[in-house]
Amino acid sequence: MEIQKRMLESAAAARMNAYAPYSAYKVGAAVLDVHGNVWNGCNVENVSYGLSVCAERSAVSRMVGEGETRLTAVAVATADGGMPCGMCLQTLMEFAVDPSGVKIWTLSDSGEVKEHTLKELIPFGFAKSDLKRTE
Repeated sequence: MEIQKRMLESAAAARMNAYAPYSAYKVGAAVLDVHGNVWNGCNVENVSYGLSVCAERSAVSRMVGEGETRLTAVAVATADGGMPCGMCLQTLMEFAVDPSGVKIWTLSDSGEVKEHTLKELIPFGFAKSDLKRTE
């Protein structure tokens, strides 16, 4: 439970930096890599909404930018305990060591924590192993 607490605190802290002037829906996220490092990020909106970046993808980008490509857990903090969107779930799949073992914790302002696995939230997500290369 110590890592869960650490990650939820990191996600909640990152949420304070969110830039969400259009939706007013601030999100913070934290991802745990295989070495025990926690990488956080927040959502960054843009007036051209499709250019916005979700908190989960922001955290993954920080992790990858520092040379790590394997994650084992995720924490997301929102006002209502919302789940990651489909785009974020697929991004998490790309870097998940084992989707059925990757815990995703969500935290709401009321303090409610929910736990799921990545595989539960995106049961038919694309995996690198699904690629069929033709020569």
